[in-house]
Amino acid sequence: MGDAPIRLYMAMSVDGFIAGPDDRKGQELGRGGGRLFNWLDERMSAGVDGQVYREAMATGAVISGRRTFELAGRWQGDHHDGVPIHVLTHHVEAGDVPPGSAKFYTDVNVCAAEAREAAQDRAVLVHGAGAAQALLAADQLDELELHLVPVLLGSGRRLFEATGLDPIELEPVRRLEGSDATHLRYRVVHRGGAQS
Repeated sequence: MGDAPIRLYMAMSVDGFIAGPDDRKGQELGRGGGRLFNWLDERMSAGVDGQVYREAMATGAVISGRRTFELAGRWQGDHHDGVPIHVLTHHVEAGDVPPGSAKFYTDVNVCAAEAREAAQDRAVLVHGAGAAQALLAADQLDELELHLVPVLLGSGRRLFEATGLDPIELEPVRRLEGSDATHLRYRVVHRGGAQS
């Protein structure tokens, strides 16, 4: 298995929402959820926001939840630079072949192992609350990169609902102040195996 860290990248409101209410096709970020991505206006800058964006785009593989993958239009088969896209799903319909480098997985541990191997010495980028929760439950999520945006959305889709797991400690790794987000990176203190 590769040593690449599996790292969640997620923009989030101060009250814990990653999308506004009614997120669906045609309104992928929900009502008001686009506010969470204003900091990306500075993604091409030499500043902190640009640095964080470049780091995300330098990852060697992607793990996505199925819902996120579909809402994103399957990224037309290329999330960035042709890196492999590993999609966690509960089931795969016969004949449903994802585009480009994307591949479906129903086993979170196999998905994580293949993503680490594909990424080689680079990090694996994780998209989606469902994927993050599944990886965390399987003790496969190594780091969280949270882009904390100074807004209270009030409702919508939360990053973490009740997990049923024991408390999971996070070790702060860095804190960067961007134009419209505080970029926080935490290392997950692994529990030595998934909880049942």
